[in-house]
Amino acid sequence: MDIGKTLEKAVEAGDVPGVAAAAATDKEVIFEGGAGGLKADSVIWIASMTKAVTAAAAMQLVERGKLTLDGPASDVVPELATKGVLEGFDAAGKAITRKPKRPITLRHLLTHTSGLGYDTWNADVMKYRQANGIPAVGSCLNAALTTPLLADPGERWEYGISIDWAGKMVEAASGQRLDRYMTEKIFAPLGMNDTGFAIGPAQRLRKARMNTRTADGFATMEHEIPQMPEFHMGGGGLYSTVSDYLKFTRALLMEGRPILKPETMKTMAQNHMAEGVLCRPLKSQLAHMSTDLDFVDGMKWGLSFMINPTAFPGRRSANSLTWGGLANSYYWIDPAKKVTGVWATQLLPFNDPRAVAAFEAFERAVYSAA
Repeated sequence: MDIGKTLEKAVEAGDVPGVAAAAATDKEVIFEGGAGGLKADSVIWIASMTKAVTAAAAMQLVERGKLTLDGPASDVVPELATKGVLEGFDAAGKAITRKPKRPITLRHLLTHTSGLGYDTWNADVMKYRQANGIPAVGSCLNAALTTPLLADPGERWEYGISIDWAGKMVEAASGQRLDRYMTEKIFAPLGMNDTGFAIGPAQRLRKARMNTRTADGFATMEHEIPQMPEFHMGGGGLYSTVSDYLKFTRALLMEGRPILKPETMKTMAQNHMAEGVLCRPLKSQLAHMSTDLDFVDGMKWGLSFMINPTAFPGRRSANSLTWGGLANSYYWIDPAKKVTGVWATQLLPFNDPRAVAAFEAFERAVYSAA
């Protein structure tokens, strides 16, 4: 199966407006290309694919003894000590909160078990935001991070702003802004010259347009993460290229080298959710941003990665690592077969069924060629 043809077919069929993709083994890069006007060096908003980079940054600081996985995160970022658990709203619409049973830890943040959520998929976060005039996290305003917990830390998987707080921990422990830290400790060592929170002049010339699906095909829309933010969004603020991001996933495929120690990467790739904690379905509150999302039974969570419990026939092995970004970008890392791939379009809402099917076709083609 020709890898490039899967991309061309997806565009011709109207599955995606354009797509870029890259794949590699531990030995070599086996594909880089695109279709529909996108190329391997097209600059895309990778959204929540940022989370794995922030996690790698945090784990570098764990290696150096600057952070711990299980100490109170509020020792590093005191604002987390003020978080209460939301129990509901009174008759006037005011939030009712209580003190959490235990402090939030970095492990909770990296596994989305801190209790923090996203308004995109949680009605209570949306209600709290609207009642208190809190900006959306995409504003990159510090006030956006002031929403309460939805559960006691460690007891429930709740996808949300946890890794934005992990980014705050990286800044506090390193004494550097997140952009500077990532550039010095991750992007420069890996040669990721097109990756960052800010879009440089050279990157802007190659920046892909955001799209939304319409009855007649696709419509472009204005979309850009704030370029002068109050905080760098460690959970979703990076721009990159599939070629650049492949350098990152390939480093993780190769036991973390040269940015992490092999034992650190091994730790990150293991399940860190407590017994009985499951990935909960995500019910969209913003139809223009995401469709509803459910998960294969038994999905686990490592230190920022989703881990599939069983192999997908013709695709990745059991215990592979994966996640994606809001504008339908996806990656996987398969330690067993030593294969990694990155696939990206710029299309909202997230989890578009036709885009997901096109990504899966790309993955099958990669395994046929690897």
